[in-house]
Amino acid sequence: MEELIVALHMHTVYSDGNGTHAELARAGLKAGVDALIITDHNVLVQDMEGYLQQGKKRLLTLVGEEVHDQTRVPGGNHLLIFGHNRELARFAPKPQQLIDQVRASNALSFIAHPIDDPLPAFGEESFNWHDWEASGYTGIELWNQMSEFKTRSTSLPKAALHALLPQFMMLAPLDRTLKLWDELLIKSNQPIVAVAGVDAHALVKHFGPLKITLYPYDFQFKSLNTHILTPSKLTGELSADKRMVYEALASGHCFAAYDLPHSTRGFRFTVNTKDGDFIMGDQVSVKSGLTFQVRLPTRAHVRLLKDGKVVKEHTDREVLTHITKEPGIYRAEVYLDYLGRHRGWIFSNPIYAV
Repeated sequence: MEELIVALHMHTVYSDGNGTHAELARAGLKAGVDALIITDHNVLVQDMEGYLQQGKKRLLTLVGEEVHDQTRVPGGNHLLIFGHNRELARFAPKPQQLIDQVRASNALSFIAHPIDDPLPAFGEESFNWHDWEASGYTGIELWNQMSEFKTRSTSLPKAALHALLPQFMMLAPLDRTLKLWDELLIKSNQPIVAVAGVDAHALVKHFGPLKITLYPYDFQFKSLNTHILTPSKLTGELSADKRMVYEALASGHCFAAYDLPHSTRGFRFTVNTKDGDFIMGDQVSVKSGLTFQVRLPTRAHVRLLKDGKVVKEHTDREVLTHITKEPGIYRAEVYLDYLGRHRGWIFSNPIYAV
């Protein structure tokens, strides 16, 4: 299989971002990603999808939407929608109806920043997801870069430090979000796909006499991404490539990756059975036994979890192997040291053993 790097959840001048679609595409190509999924607030910007090519480098730009009820108090219930071709923002006040409309459009929906703390230093409120009785969404945004910024920036000095030196901010998905995902996976009768989103705006902020761009687009695209596994590289045919990207996301054939410390390209989480080899997002039978394997691009701290509990762990390995006949929801987490801290690096989607 091929591996494509997708940066998703970002905003342009059509909502509250500071860049155009063309500027985001140039930033993505510079950062080395394969595809962008742009999601402006409550507006589906038509006729902006396509490719940017420089020499042998090619970037695919896709357009989705971040839909939410702008009249809701408190704010929240933001839903990322990919693959739809009609405006759905009018359904935002009723999240279940919105999700149903997404499914009727054969599109994907991901709960954006499901746990999102306020940031008093910048006057930012919380934008949590509230309607957890809703069902039928594709997945959740497990790791949101700007939500983590809000949580880690507990004072104005910390916020300024994280704004000026963003490489020191990121540690991992919030523990509360990881716990929530595990609980949803166990309770749900369907897979819940996890993605990572940069939530990029390239906002301009003032710190006294200093004027800075808070997390420029190209920096964010080099840091937090969703890697997808696909049957082929990008073909250059828009409808086929779009379908391939969204099918990989829908199937959970992907992992959340913090690429700034070290490239995560080449990570694999697989299981071998008598019926063959399977990857993240797949469902397998435990009848004849399972051999799970995690392969890393470099030595790191790797953990295999079943139903949210660690079942095997290595602190400095490139490979983890686990043989079992136990059913459960298996996923991998990987951590490594960077800039003096032990940081989250890779968070796989599950393999479902039944």
